[in-house]
Amino acid sequence: MRHVLKRAGSGAAATPTWAGLVAVLALLAGCTGGTTFLEGKSRAPGDTIRVIPEDGAKGIGRADRIEVGVADGRLERVVVKRVEDALPTELAGEISADGRSWRPSAGVRVSLAAKYSVDAVAVDGEGRRSARRTTFATAVPTDRFIGYFSPENRSTVGTGMIVSFDFNRKIQDRAAVQRAIAVTADPPVEIEGHWFGHERLDFRPRAYWEPGTEVTVRLALRDVEGAPGVFGIQHKKVAFTVGRSQVSLVDAANHTMEVRRDGEVLSTVPITAGAPKTTTYNGKMVVTELYDMTRMDGRTVGFGGEYDIKDVPHAIRLTTSGTFLHGNYWASEDTFGTENVSHGCIGLRDVKGGRGDTPASWFFERTLIGDVVEVVNSRDRTVAADNGLGGWNMDWDRWRAGSAVH
Repeated sequence: MRHVLKRAGSGAAATPTWAGLVAVLALLAGCTGGTTFLEGKSRAPGDTIRVIPEDGAKGIGRADRIEVGVADGRLERVVVKRVEDALPTELAGEISADGRSWRPSAGVRVSLAAKYSVDAVAVDGEGRRSARRTTFATAVPTDRFIGYFSPENRSTVGTGMIVSFDFNRKIQDRAAVQRAIAVTADPPVEIEGHWFGHERLDFRPRAYWEPGTEVTVRLALRDVEGAPGVFGIQHKKVAFTVGRSQVSLVDAANHTMEVRRDGEVLSTVPITAGAPKTTTYNGKMVVTELYDMTRMDGRTVGFGGEYDIKDVPHAIRLTTSGTFLHGNYWASEDTFGTENVSHGCIGLRDVKGGRGDTPASWFFERTLIGDVVEVVNSRDRTVAADNGLGGWNMDWDRWRAGSAVH
């Protein structure tokens, strides 16, 4: 799929969000016809699931209202979780007896200086499901800054994982902040930081991590002055393991995806990519989120009511701006491998509900956060390095030139 920023011809530098290995539900924008989609912050008309606070809200206090509700039908699942932290934790809560609302358990409050995701799925009276995902950030003292980061502590990731920090305030002394973050690997490898503006700092090695590498991230940001009178509050250590190598090559012209595991071809899967007027980015993209079901609604990004698919299965996020690789049950089977019909996403054949033995299910079950999907032969430009974890599209000299420490 393609985000509205793409249509405007600009690169995206938005806040990334990353989940763990457990697939969750999300409200995103949608594909039409074949496969693709667009993500927006605004609530789509007719949203089944209502969430308080609103998507993208900041400065939420401990006493502020947290609630998920539906006007009709019932809530099937609600997960409110602290994310982009060393220890992601779920906020305890209950769905009401009538299934219409979810609230935190008595006495349970959000933490300050934290980011939360809300993932919910509802079922209407006819058994149809819809999903929604929102995020909000809690209050941070005005004289402090924090860095939300990925990947999660103790996670196992693909060889393309990039360590990424998104700061809640503009960092003026970027060198001081970068020196206070140490990323090391066992076995040792050269790792370098690169700044995208004043709020995002990514770290990666020269080439993909070797399988089995143990990576440690040490944050010594407490009392580091990132801007005049603004000091860090984090002092912690996180670690993750690099799992097996999986790199998938999407050939948009030939409508295929070759999946390689540790250098060996697992399968060549028929796909559909972006249509001629809504092409798919070229370049290396890294998996950052996995959703077992998601919603695609074009109205959240300025389209009309051409499409609103509330139960898109097996969705894998590749860029912040909205490129996904996902299951498609609405296109005819002969589309895959022969035509490009999406709005920029990569589509795999699937079935409604996502429970069948399909190419989309097969790939989803074999994918890790940090796996690489590379697109070639599309009539589009290369994805921007700051659009998701697109840093592998930048050569090593340019990457190192973006460091504040020399």
